[in-house]
Amino acid sequence: MDPIEDVRQRARVLHRQAARGEPEALTRLRALPELKALDDEALAREVRRRHALATLARELGFRGWPGARAALLGGGPSEAHDLGTVMHRDQGGAYFNIWSAHHEEARRIRAEHGGYLLAYRHQFLVVEGAYLEGLGLDPQDPDWDRMGRDWARPADHAAWRRITSAAIAAKLGPAR
Repeated sequence: MDPIEDVRQRARVLHRQAARGEPEALTRLRALPELKALDDEALAREVRRRHALATLARELGFRGWPGARAALLGGGPSEAHDLGTVMHRDQGGAYFNIWSAHHEEARRIRAEHGGYLLAYRHQFLVVEGAYLEGLGLDPQDPDWDRMGRDWARPADHAAWRRITSAAIAAKLGPAR
């Protein structure tokens, strides 16, 4: 699925759940400052789709929906905007990875040492396959090779969309 459509579908579900007053949905939406103080009844009544989109964007490591949409639209992120934390989890430093502030440097490191080039906000990291497994992704997926093992500047944008959708599903859980 296309990453934008994936997030929009998840937002529709979250919006419906919140409007029905489901506690888990209301808790997630309360991460937004403008909804934090509302009681359950008021939140269920006042919630809008834009709130659900903003919540999901934040859960993917973006400041809001416009930033998430910009990064997820068009088949691949660029250094021009925040790349979010789609490809990152708090894993307690359990994996060896190399960080870089510049894509070209990270690309050279990946070419020399192997691995996979990912992005975190405005930075880049080269990781081993075990890191991807920790994200819930398959490092043997042929789409990694189609992308040149570079998620930040992929050679194949269709492969990037598939990998990104899988990463979103792994981070946010199954769509309902």
